[in-house]
Amino acid sequence: MELGAHDLLWLLLPLAAASGWWVARLDHRLRPAKAARDFPSAYFKGLNFLLNEQPDKAIEVFIKVLEVDSETVETHLALGNLFRRRGEVERAIRIHQNLIARPTLDKEQRSQALLELGQDYLKAGLFDRAENLFLELAEYRLHNQQALRFLMQIYQQEKEWEQAIATCRKLARATGTAFDDVIAQYYCELAEQAVTAKDVNGAHGFIKQALAADRQCVRASILLGRLEAMQGRHREAIKAWKRIEEQDAHYLGEVADQMAASFQALGDEDGLYDFLQAALQAHGGVAMMLALAAVIKQRQGIGAAEEFVVDWLHREPSVHGLQYLIDLNLAEADLSVRDDLVLLRDIIGELIEQQRGYICRQCGFKGKSLHWQCPSCKRWNAMKPFFGGALD
Repeated sequence: MELGAHDLLWLLLPLAAASGWWVARLDHRLRPAKAARDFPSAYFKGLNFLLNEQPDKAIEVFIKVLEVDSETVETHLALGNLFRRRGEVERAIRIHQNLIARPTLDKEQRSQALLELGQDYLKAGLFDRAENLFLELAEYRLHNQQALRFLMQIYQQEKEWEQAIATCRKLARATGTAFDDVIAQYYCELAEQAVTAKDVNGAHGFIKQALAADRQCVRASILLGRLEAMQGRHREAIKAWKRIEEQDAHYLGEVADQMAASFQALGDEDGLYDFLQAALQAHGGVAMMLALAAVIKQRQGIGAAEEFVVDWLHREPSVHGLQYLIDLNLAEADLSVRDDLVLLRDIIGELIEQQRGYICRQCGFKGKSLHWQCPSCKRWNAMKPFFGGALD
């Protein structure tokens, strides 16, 4: 009968127990002979529980069989890790707690066991318990980097951004690696919270700290521009958004409409046209092309906008440009062709919904909304806008 992966996995547990017992026996030959006689019966008792699908009882047997000493600690850790990876967190917790309770562990073994138990708690959603363990481990050199990374993970999930910043700085000192871009994102999260609470001064302060940590933080510039525009400070808003061109021009399309609104609020149509034209020439991008087409339509009429879009499509074919061109034609189309144009526009719209969005340059995750932290790989600053399968 062919064994599956699950069967092999469970059969390996008794073997691990047996090997741990055997190694311990070789190094402790002076132990009473009764222990040697008791082991086979316990071994087969545990195996019988496994075969009868009673894993809880089997675990109790194997834990008792595996006397915790320097030779069997690794076996306990491996057993607990196995259960955690399988999602059986309660069993992992029991094994690691049993291990930590033994007074024979040396400092390194206890530290490793605490780290594993902290991960058990983290996976179980017991963040307070996990945090306490990782805070303890962070004070010791042996596992402090791992503990600090897990603490950052907890503070991110709990949205405790001040603590995340402090922990990130400790990790930077411990590793000698800069995490300025991540710290800037944490300050942006605090700024978002301040905006929600209508604390404008607080939001300004957090944005300033974000840019002090990372001058290339696009998110901070986007937030600053929006905050300035909300206060009617449109020149300052435009200045903040223009900084994005130097930081990462891929994100200019994210603020194109807002920039247009601020330029128009200032009555500076020429300034808007000049900026969009220069940005489009320097960086390209469908979003900037559409924004400039809208300005041309407003300034020079539908005919000029059509000519501009057609010229662009000859050089840079795009379903987004084609949809906009159809919209322009619908305004002046005869009734005889209007229905056909509407149908074509709707079909193209469906294609655009499938192609437009954001992609993580780290793991390839795609989404319809801009997440500053990738929902899949949890990497900050990795999501980029894309149109038609290509970065904008």
